[in-house]
Amino acid sequence: MSLLENPMHPGEVLKELYLDPLEMGAIAFARRLGVPRTRIERLIKGMTGITPDTALRLARVFNTTPEYWVNLQTNHDMARAAKEIDVSDIKPLVAA
Repeated sequence: MSLLENPMHPGEVLKELYLDPLEMGAIAFARRLGVPRTRIERLIKGMTGITPDTALRLARVFNTTPEYWVNLQTNHDMARAAKEIDVSDIKPLVAA
């Protein structure tokens, strides 16, 4: 299965590509961002997603863009929904 079919949760990206190399834990990182530690802990565990507020903060601290973080979330959500939602019985509309 490719990454496009099964994209990582943005919390997993945050942990594996950013926090682990910095050897920074969720509590210290939450303090750095000025957010509750539970927000980062839940994000890393995949229990919550990226909000616009979090995307802005992550973009600032890592010199990325908010869109990068929001797109990670969107890609993850769409891949998950595509596996769970059956739309095969919906007929497309065709203009006359």
